[in-house]
Amino acid sequence: MTAAVPWLPVLGNGGHIKATTHELVIAYGNKTQRYPIQEVKHLLVVGGHTLHTSAVTNLLKAGAVITFFDVDGTPVGHLSPYGYQPDERVRRAQEQASPHRFAQSLATASLQSRLLLLEELYGLTGQDIFYAGELDFLYQAREELAASVTMDELRRLSRLTSDMYYEILSRTLPPELGFRRRAGRPYQDPVNAMFSLGYAMLYGNCSVSLIGAHLNLDHGMLHVGPGSLVYDLMEPLKATMVDRTVLRFVRSEITDKDYERSEKRCYLDANFSSRLVAALRESIDQSRIDAQVRILLDALLTNAEFHVLYW
Repeated sequence: MTAAVPWLPVLGNGGHIKATTHELVIAYGNKTQRYPIQEVKHLLVVGGHTLHTSAVTNLLKAGAVITFFDVDGTPVGHLSPYGYQPDERVRRAQEQASPHRFAQSLATASLQSRLLLLEELYGLTGQDIFYAGELDFLYQAREELAASVTMDELRRLSRLTSDMYYEILSRTLPPELGFRRRAGRPYQDPVNAMFSLGYAMLYGNCSVSLIGAHLNLDHGMLHVGPGSLVYDLMEPLKATMVDRTVLRFVRSEITDKDYERSEKRCYLDANFSSRLVAALRESIDQSRIDAQVRILLDALLTNAEFHVLYW
């Protein structure tokens, strides 16, 4: 663990977590990681692991907080030392920040990441996936996002270009799958169901980092409402961490035996879902999410420049 990221997530299942007064030890099979216990300010335990009382006792004595999540990243509770007070600096800085400063970068980066994936798909398919004027419009929208003055305009352009992105994606996919655009629940086609699974996983990973940094998940910059800060963090990550993997499965893995449609919704086969989940675990990079949250936290607390990482 580096000093730059004081929150430490333990993901998946099967880890053994113990500690001495000097170090935290996390073992997965034959692999063991050791961390100076004074550097671990927030341990985030996600999924099923063996947690020794030595780890709980020594972390609490060192002033650390331990937060528990279920396997999909939903927080379920936490332990904190007697007399512990949450870092109010973080919440105050978040509440007092100008949302435009962050929303502009998030919206611009989101469109840029999607443009890069669309161009990649254009090269793979060898066909023109854009209708007349669409690509020019998206590039123009990127410039307008970078220069937008009002939050209303940022949010309007962000929604519009997101809708266009999914409609253009649909032209690269087999028409028999029935995907036309991003839709809400209940999902009527397997592609929307796959996107939903991937985004739920990404939501969990982003929540872990944001909670580790003591940020308010419901106080977003680009989005508003419950979980809005999580959606802010997710938006520039979707294309690289989820969409590329889902599209690979749609192009080369899925068969008509891997899903079933009823009158009300589409169901993914359990074995197919398991394979997709395994691939998404590889493409969703927690260390990069942590790095982006660190940039956000530094911008809030020290007025450092906020920027979105490109990968």
